[in-house]
Amino acid sequence: MSDWPGTPEREVLAALLRIGWSVRRTSGSHHILVREGWPEVVFAFHDGHAIGPRMLARIAKRTGLLPSDL
Repeated sequence: MSDWPGTPEREVLAALLRIGWSVRRTSGSHHILVREGWPEVVFAFHDGHAIGPRMLARIAKRTGLLPSDL
């Protein structure tokens, strides 16, 4: 069982911004996110879609996102 709930992409992006990520640039539906001390992350944002538990776990590894941040 995963600690990650399925979450709308809008909420995941908002949580990433709250924990210190910022949008460097946007190209269509892709946002390039940056944070001091972390490599760049490409986040594909499609309003109205949800991100499943497995993908959230992968995003968390690359961004430091925690289930409590959502």
